[in-house]
Amino acid sequence: MLLGLTTALIATVCFGFACVFQARGARAAPRADRVRVGLLAALVRSWQFLLGTAMDIAGFALSIVALRTLPLFLVQAVTNASLAVTAGAAVWMLGARLGRTDLAAIAAVVVGLTLLALGSGAEGRNSAGPAFHLALLATTLVCLVLTAVLARRDGNAAAAGLGLLAGVGFGVTSLGVRVLDTGGLVEVITDPAAYAIALGGLGGYLAYALALQRGTVTAATAAGTVAETFGPALVGVMLLGDAARPGYAWAAFTGFAVAVGGTFVLSRFGEVEDRQAPTAPAHRDEDRPVPPARAGGSR
Repeated sequence: MLLGLTTALIATVCFGFACVFQARGARAAPRADRVRVGLLAALVRSWQFLLGTAMDIAGFALSIVALRTLPLFLVQAVTNASLAVTAGAAVWMLGARLGRTDLAAIAAVVVGLTLLALGSGAEGRNSAGPAFHLALLATTLVCLVLTAVLARRDGNAAAAGLGLLAGVGFGVTSLGVRVLDTGGLVEVITDPAAYAIALGGLGGYLAYALALQRGTVTAATAAGTVAETFGPALVGVMLLGDAARPGYAWAAFTGFAVAVGGTFVLSRFGEVEDRQAPTAPAHRDEDRPVPPARAGGSR
């Protein structure tokens, strides 16, 4: 458990710093009104988005260890606490300011994760039936179709919808890592979960980038945070056998609720800083402090 928790915490730091760079890169890219290769090409030309993506990849690699050795509800809560890291990184790197609510939310995340680590038991099964693997792949395909539809919309409603789809995609990726058949190369390439991992991650990133361009940070993030955290946690408990330590269910439940609540509150941090920042010329938009708030897990 110690190895898994350590890798989850390091992954959280990677995800937290990645968010700062990715939001700046996404805001600097030309706005896209549909899903197209040009959007990905514009993001690839942004060194900030590339750096953030590299940190996300490193975080994802570390989170694989955690996802295979810890209950999903613990891993998802820890990695989504990257918003607390994002807030600290924004203060250090962008000169952002933390209000009392933000500080209280960060404290709640720390307390919640402590209780959650105390109450978490051993992980459940690392396998599931073929129907479960196919369901993961089908979910990613549906999310990609809905992303293409919402990409033609604008405003906070579209941003919230895209954020929700991003959260579902990242959540499916976590579940796919948990149940992936790693018995050999043939088993991996014939497992629908492997393709769900790839499509869920790529679709999640695309939906998240589109959401950031269409609405407020909170609108783009809040629904995604809930979907990415609660979805896999619920599936882990109901279908994969994850459970709390005997006699410590109260600590696991309370810690999960407090940590996710603090994370949800921190999703407003980007709006606060965006309003406080001085108006910048249009061609310098990437220099405004725009700390994002994305659910960091397994992305």
